Amino acid sequence: MPFAVATVGIAVFSTMDAVMKGLSLAIGAYDAILWRSVAGTVITGTIFIATRTRWPAPAVLRVHLLRGCISGTMTILFFWGLARVPMAQAVSLTFVAPLAAMLLAAIVLKERIGRGALIGSGIAVAGVGVIFAGQARADLGAEAALGSLAVLGSALCYAWNIVLMRQQAQVARPVEIAFFQTAIVAAIMLAVAPVFATLPAPAHWLALVGAAMLATTSLMLLSWAYARGRASELAPSEYTAFIWASLLGWLVFSETLSPFTLAGAALIICGCLAGLRVRAPVAVLETAL
Repeated sequence: MPFAVATVGIAVFSTMDAVMKGLSLAIGAYDAILWRSVAGTVITGTIFIATRTRWPAPAVLRVHLLRGCISGTMTILFFWGLARVPMAQAVSLTFVAPLAAMLLAAIVLKERIGRGALIGSGIAVAGVGVIFAGQARADLGAEAALGSLAVLGSALCYAWNIVLMRQQAQVARPVEIAFFQTAIVAAIMLAVAPVFATLPAPAHWLALVGAAMLATTSLMLLSWAYARGRASELAPSEYTAFIWASLLGWLVFSETLSPFTLAGAALIICGCLAGLRVRAPVAVLETAL
């Protein structure tokens, strides 16, 4: 059941990605993230108050703040990159996150990296290379290359986010997680609003509120799942996002799925599955952080 709920959460999140890509193209990535976060804070804050959820203890609040800051960086990089590359390609590049989480355990906790993880990392890196080769062959321009690098940077942030999600879900309810996650990202965006923010046209507000509702639903579903299942067991549910990204990219943005993206995604997924056979580093990292 946790895996099934996590898969539904990924499907909802992928739909939000499509809405946010359209908004990023229309009003810019910063404004799309800012106003979606503000709308999301109002929605989750209302639920937080209505359900009489208690204010978290200082130790739990620190976890919320840490994940919120990492999520803010991750979100900016991802949606800035998503506006410049096809959805399926962007989502494929994010699949390096599970392996990156394992490598993070090795760096931070000095855990020994198993043979399977090393082989998996090599295969995944080859997959990333195939995707970039296809991008160069298609001559998508410098912006597409920078967009892909931004998505890769977002994936590295998401590696840490996966681990924190598990720890956070063990000490807080889904509604609390959704509220603090959204509010902290909104606070980060608002810090530079006087310089960068512009008020969107009324025509975009329905999409912004819809994106906020989709993000809230996805956060609560994933929080429920990660409270009941290990991060190393639920992380592979992320790979279903490729199906939704390919379908939504084709239906909404008329994006085609290139053979390079398909081959690169297959290599990355195979590499991650090979690496995830060694679960100890991820399990230890969950406890330590």
